Amino acid sequence: MTVPPVTTAEDLGAQALFDELVANEQRIEPRDWMPEAYRRTLIRQISQHAHSEIIGMQPEGNWITRAPSLKRKAILMAKVQDEAGHGLYLYSAAQTLGITRDEMMQQLIDGKAKYSSIFNYPTPTWADMGAIGWLVDGAAICNQVPLCRASYGPYGRAMVRICKEESFHQRQGFEILLTLMQGSEEQRAMAQDAVNRWYWPALAMFGPPDDQSPNSAQSMQWKIKRFSNDDLRQRFVGMLVPQAEILGVTLPDPELRYDAETGRYAMGEIDWDEFFEVVRGNGPCNAERLQRRRDAHEEGAWVREAAAEYARKQALRQEVAA
Repeated sequence: MTVPPVTTAEDLGAQALFDELVANEQRIEPRDWMPEAYRRTLIRQISQHAHSEIIGMQPEGNWITRAPSLKRKAILMAKVQDEAGHGLYLYSAAQTLGITRDEMMQQLIDGKAKYSSIFNYPTPTWADMGAIGWLVDGAAICNQVPLCRASYGPYGRAMVRICKEESFHQRQGFEILLTLMQGSEEQRAMAQDAVNRWYWPALAMFGPPDDQSPNSAQSMQWKIKRFSNDDLRQRFVGMLVPQAEILGVTLPDPELRYDAETGRYAMGEIDWDEFFEVVRGNGPCNAERLQRRRDAHEEGAWVREAAAEYARKQALRQEVAA
């Protein structure tokens, strides 16, 4: 991303203060001056994050009524409810940057805004609920815990609560897989199949390799991000290896090994062609996910209209009373 030049003396002073705050690990707040490119980057990242939480409710939501016990239904329902809350926190944080929630939602349902490619894969078995929790939410935790220290205050503060709840989601997924792996041969095969299907898309969640990620360097300079895509991916794999041993599942990468000389994991190549196809809207469930979001938005129009009318009447009553 090319940052536009600062030209006026006033802007030069504001830029210097902004740079000083970021360098000293202090927070940028909504009323502070910030470069327009910083604002745009935050809007893109936070809204994409919010959209991902909202779309991410769909792959799991269709298992609430089919979960194998009342306990499993209640836990999954609570998790999906958490994800709705995460979306609301993040939309609120993005709104402090001067964009409205209506604008962000319209960008999503028009297909102009991105969300995480991981949510465009199907969930054919109950084991997928375990794999999503362990792998997808596990990747989210690796990516999002450093965001608690993001230089933009509202974003960092929203992430604190989100990460606490995501940790429960990851444990829930791990426990589902552990239960299946202690069950019948059919259940173990179902768990392994889910891990096989979700492992590589979960690794791709961190984004393309650093040399193909045009926004990472600037985001790290502004301290929105704290680690590069490849560093986060390494951290995630390092977390998965011992957990996979406990579960008794095999990570589907025959090239995966720890290199003691470099202190990093060597791993097979992610199918980036598939990743970019899904990002471009050509994944297995892209059309379905967006259509469901559009339908829900249209069907909920009367609720928004009723709420707006109620707020108008309440304001009018307060004016009359005053």
